[in-house]
Amino acid sequence: MSGIPRPTVEKLLKENEDHKCSDSEVCVKLVALADLPTLYGNYQVAAFWNNFDRKEHAAFVHGDVVGMEEVPVRLHSECLTGDAIGSLRCDCREQLVQSLKRIGEMECGIVLYMRQEGRGIGFMNKIRAYQLQDEGYDTLKANEVLGFKPDERDYDLAAHMLGSLHVKSVRLLTNNPEKIKDLQTHGVKITSIIPVVVPPNEYNRFYLETKRRKAGHMLDSSRKEIFLEQRDDLVDDHHWNP
Repeated sequence: MSGIPRPTVEKLLKENEDHKCSDSEVCVKLVALADLPTLYGNYQVAAFWNNFDRKEHAAFVHGDVVGMEEVPVRLHSECLTGDAIGSLRCDCREQLVQSLKRIGEMECGIVLYMRQEGRGIGFMNKIRAYQLQDEGYDTLKANEVLGFKPDERDYDLAAHMLGSLHVKSVRLLTNNPEKIKDLQTHGVKITSIIPVVVPPNEYNRFYLETKRRKAGHMLDSSRKEIFLEQRDDLVDDHHWNP
């Protein structure tokens, strides 16, 4: 099974054994990496732990990405109801499966799976937000009614995970412009955007329209890839650079 070679895996694990970030509240550590054949291609799974939210995050790696430029990357936030149960209220599962399939057909790529349920508010509050949506609130307003920002996620952790895998630049599979800005702010060089557009159904049509209209998601893009101009002013100096 092709992927990150075993000597490189051992090197990555060794340099993470006693890894601590200097002058940073968020520090992510790679703790294990193993082969993982899937329905969508041959992957390796990397397990990460961080000191900020005390959660375990994952990277599903296809091919050898270490030290590579323009690596296709999907940054996916956990959605128990969608990813595991197949909920039709969102497009999360469809985006995840589409990304795994597309990256599995490429030379290499990564799906980062972040434990940020409900746009960072947690599972219980996500279901509370669903209750409010049942009463007529949109997905972003429901979070605000509960006392949260429309989106509480921070992609500092994801930037660190990519750094731990020595990824130099990425082609980001996303529809979310805030995700692009946040990753760039944390030092990730993004060369292009690959939209992951899922056709709406009767249950998530209003949800997707809210994300397009109020959050600027690129849900009507017919372009297969959008190339970005590089910015030199978005630099995050506190991240570990092996």
